[in-house]
Amino acid sequence: MKTIQWVQNRVRLLDQTRLPERVDYLEIGDYQELIQAIKRLAIRGAPAIGIAGGYAIVLAAQAISTSDRKRFMHQLEEAAETIKKARPTAVNLSWAVNRLLEVLDSSDDVEGLKVKLLAEAKAIQEEDEIANRRLASFGATLLKSGQTVLTHCNAGALATSDYGTALGVIRAAKEGGKDIEVFATETRPLLQGARLTSWELIQEGIPVTLITDSMAGHFMSKGQLESVVVGADRIAANGDTANKIGTYTLAVLAKEHRVPFYVAAPTSTIDLSLPSGEGIPIEERRPEEVTRIQGIQIAPEGVKVRNPAFDVTPHAFITAIITEKGIARKPYEAELRRLMGNG
Repeated sequence: MKTIQWVQNRVRLLDQTRLPERVDYLEIGDYQELIQAIKRLAIRGAPAIGIAGGYAIVLAAQAISTSDRKRFMHQLEEAAETIKKARPTAVNLSWAVNRLLEVLDSSDDVEGLKVKLLAEAKAIQEEDEIANRRLASFGATLLKSGQTVLTHCNAGALATSDYGTALGVIRAAKEGGKDIEVFATETRPLLQGARLTSWELIQEGIPVTLITDSMAGHFMSKGQLESVVVGADRIAANGDTANKIGTYTLAVLAKEHRVPFYVAAPTSTIDLSLPSGEGIPIEERRPEEVTRIQGIQIAPEGVKVRNPAFDVTPHAFITAIITEKGIARKPYEAELRRLMGNG
């Protein structure tokens, strides 16, 4: 079941807003429509958003009718800026868009550029799947048979091209013969853990127990959770990591209870341009996501709401960062630069 595919000059998305009740697909042929799908979380997860951003550039290019190269490039660059703003925290989106824009440096005519843009977008998707499987194999070495692993939000196949990052680590450990069980936090306010992670793990036949976000400390204090594995939307040069809101809380709890806290993400999520997590933009989403659950009002009308979609976990709380190029440990600044080939 593919999260995202390029099929007959259109993007085919598994609509994650309908899971687990229904498995529906969207067929999208307009880049503005794809931007809306990203914004409303029909597709989500940093690597998957990056892939969608690449295909959005392709759709935008196909919609430009001019054969004048300079005019084509100008219009595409304008579309690119709109695409990059769809979700600002996940760096994979701007990374993928910028990578496709580099294709414009070639000397091809407009039609040639369109062909190269599609090839580059497909390459990003193919590379992501390879990266997921590589980082999963590295991460699996950190988990011991018999452990119960806590994960937050959804960092599985649904959040990537295939296989997953945090859930990929768990899958690889299971495929390697290790006896692993999972506790998944429900992940308020949009319940990605309850709706998506638990669904994915059930499909894979991996034992999963669903808990509310506020139960994690209780189970850690009872010694029932041996490690935490989460994904990431952006990793700063010093190892500070942005991930779904609530991740920082889990990291603090994990450190207090001496539970290893692992971050699993491809190197496309690493942003060496930011010295620390203080520079990571945090997306603030609609208050209705907090005051309603699947359209049902659960809070009084008129109540003030804050709804940051992400928080930043300082590097001091992270035991290791798992990538397709290896496992980084403290000091992260030197290690991440080494992995990225800049040190």
